[in-house]
Amino acid sequence: MARKIVVTGGAGFIGSNFVRYILENYDDIELTVLDKLTYAGNLENLKDVEGNPHYSFVKGDICDEAVVEKVLAGSDCVLNFAAETHVDRSIGDPASFIMTDVYGTYVLLEATRKLKIPRFVQISTDEVYGDADDEPSGEDSPLMPRSPYAASKAGADRLAYSYFTTYGTPVVITRCSNNYGPNQYPEKLIPLFLTNAMDDKQMPVYGSGINTRDWIYVTDHVKALEIIMNSGGLEGEVFNIGSGIELSILDVAGGILTVLDKPDSLVARVADRPGHVMRHAVKTDKIRSVLGWKAEVDFETGLRETAEWYENNRPWWEKIKSGEFKEYYRKMYSELEAK
Repeated sequence: MARKIVVTGGAGFIGSNFVRYILENYDDIELTVLDKLTYAGNLENLKDVEGNPHYSFVKGDICDEAVVEKVLAGSDCVLNFAAETHVDRSIGDPASFIMTDVYGTYVLLEATRKLKIPRFVQISTDEVYGDADDEPSGEDSPLMPRSPYAASKAGADRLAYSYFTTYGTPVVITRCSNNYGPNQYPEKLIPLFLTNAMDDKQMPVYGSGINTRDWIYVTDHVKALEIIMNSGGLEGEVFNIGSGIELSILDVAGGILTVLDKPDSLVARVADRPGHVMRHAVKTDKIRSVLGWKAEVDFETGLRETAEWYENNRPWWEKIKSGEFKEYYRKMYSELEAK
């Protein structure tokens, strides 16, 4: 009998990459995507699987209890990608992050508990740790979120764990570092810098630009989640997921200029954002030893593949950047407009 998998937020960046990968590699899974289709949710991300008989799509909000219970009924595994995710937007509108990321996760957990679903994977983030300081964050490091986005994810993360300890809900929590790759909404750093540079526009670098992140190609993240989805005995566990490739924002900008053969003059400094974390990095010893997973894609390869995708899919991102995004960008980077 085919396993029934529900992917919330499956029309977004990481979710859609996960959906495509699973449907390409399994013929014994019935996969349903539940997505509200907010500004970052895009059905074009799933056009490759529209005709797949093992795939179905439901437009709905994870905060809607009736919809959630209907979609989750009879499922074997739920993977919760649904979230408001952009730090910058959370600074201006914390409410929507708290509603979706915390309350929405509560609704999903309640349905999972009531329906006795065998596995719930909460997709968290390394943002919950705050600054990594002297060494990468381990799964037992304190949660010190520094933005409303990070705080909302930390709240959902701990809420999920509480359902395991209180009700025995079979929850697994993952905390991944900065993803990049195809179909990423161009408000995020790498696709923003890539698409701006392709159009010979400046790349806005916050503050000094020496802030560092662990950068992981999205397919590596997807493969880690695949293993977690298929592995038993992980209830209540937390797994960090990262590549170990730490690069500063200026390093990333330089890599993009090299890949696209663009001049250094496209790098533009703008005022730093509030609460900007200096370093995100995670220890991955646990997932390596317990599940045998490790990242495989080096940054140069991943960046070139990502650049190639955006170059070959201009209509996808040009449409996005001509809409609501344009006003958002003007508001966020008014300094560039004034220059």
